[in-house]
Amino acid sequence: MTDSPAEALADLTADEEERTERIIEVLGDAFADLIESDPAAFRRKFRKMAADPFAFYRGSACLFYDDVAHLDDPWVDERTSRVWIQGDLHAENYGTYMDSAGILVFDVNDFDEAYVGHYTWDLQRMAASIALLGYSKALSDRAVESIVKAYAMAYAEQIRAFTDEDLDRDFRLTLDNTDGTVHEVLSSARLLSRVTMLDQVTEIDGDDRRIADGAGVHRLDDDETAAVLAAYEEYLETIPSEKRQQSVSYSVKDVVGRSGFGIGSAGLPAFSFLVEGRSQALENDVILTMKQGNVAAPSRVVDDDIVGGYFDHHGHRTALSQRALQAHADPWLGWCELGGVGQVVQERSPYVADLDWDVVHEPDEIEALVIQLGHATAKVHCVSDATSDQELVEFQTEDAISEVLGDRAEALADDLAVFASAYSSLVRDDHRRFVDAFRNGQIPGLPED
Repeated sequence: MTDSPAEALADLTADEEERTERIIEVLGDAFADLIESDPAAFRRKFRKMAADPFAFYRGSACLFYDDVAHLDDPWVDERTSRVWIQGDLHAENYGTYMDSAGILVFDVNDFDEAYVGHYTWDLQRMAASIALLGYSKALSDRAVESIVKAYAMAYAEQIRAFTDEDLDRDFRLTLDNTDGTVHEVLSSARLLSRVTMLDQVTEIDGDDRRIADGAGVHRLDDDETAAVLAAYEEYLETIPSEKRQQSVSYSVKDVVGRSGFGIGSAGLPAFSFLVEGRSQALENDVILTMKQGNVAAPSRVVDDDIVGGYFDHHGHRTALSQRALQAHADPWLGWCELGGVGQVVQERSPYVADLDWDVVHEPDEIEALVIQLGHATAKVHCVSDATSDQELVEFQTEDAISEVLGDRAEALADDLAVFASAYSSLVRDDHRRFVDAFRNGQIPGLPED
């Protein structure tokens, strides 16, 4: 008989000193190049991770995969162990975007860690994050268990719906079919505007716009500008022909360097472009971001030469994965190389509103919310953009998952609830171990205080 998740995780962490050493080793290996590139930025990243267990969990996907790679997974077979996954699915990686059809959608977001792997890895990572949030809100173990099971059952229900009906390409969570917190997030996104965003990050210079100077922005010298614009021209070739806009689009008005975007991008160079949109009207200008693609956390444990060799670089991998996980992906999404390093390029959308967990507190509110998150998770596993390259996953994901689940959806929900409880407890202990190691100078490469 195989060990339960709690027993298997206990085996991994039986020795306090060994577990601390493992945390240091995994984080050091995953971030070594980036720490060397910008030690101060990574010290700031680790300080953010030290804030609380959930922040630590968000920033340590590499440790999660190092752990789950050692666990038995009875819920996958040959096919379902190699499907497109978001790769860092936690409770704060959901929000809104305007899809290429002009519809405001609530969905999974942030595809920096997207890869091909076990569909259950997304479910486990999400389930443990629910348990961590539940702990932070002082919910009982019974309430957290019920919430995780509701998420899992909603996921299985939506998978079955995709299998029974040919509706996966048209399914999306919108203003027309959501309620509660998700509907409120979509409604808030609808009030946002391109002009408001442009006024925040640009300024009028004569009769045109330019990117405004400010914190995190630096002007490029002539050589840097030439190199970045050459990479931009390469990027334009990666936009699918069916998503290409009119000839007036894509003209670059301004380009600047930026500090990395978000907790996962510490130390990474990034650039912002101000480009012409669908017309020469100033309110249609578009902000694009170009940032270095990073090593996807799941790729560290997926031992598959076909998958690993499929992508030209991590910018290419990020863009292809996003197209595989979204039905109507960003029409500006593409990739290029800069200085021999892969970059991903996408629009900085003015219509982004993230899910705010501070507005939900009670178990019934949270359970109603996670049911919709379960549907959204099923969607990204089963729905791909028409322009996505599906050579890596050539079967219908919903059929493969339905086949392996059979009539055992409740058993899957039970297993996820047990895993969530055990792993969230481990994360809380690991957070303490990480903080002690970090503040005592045990993580190599970081500058001293």
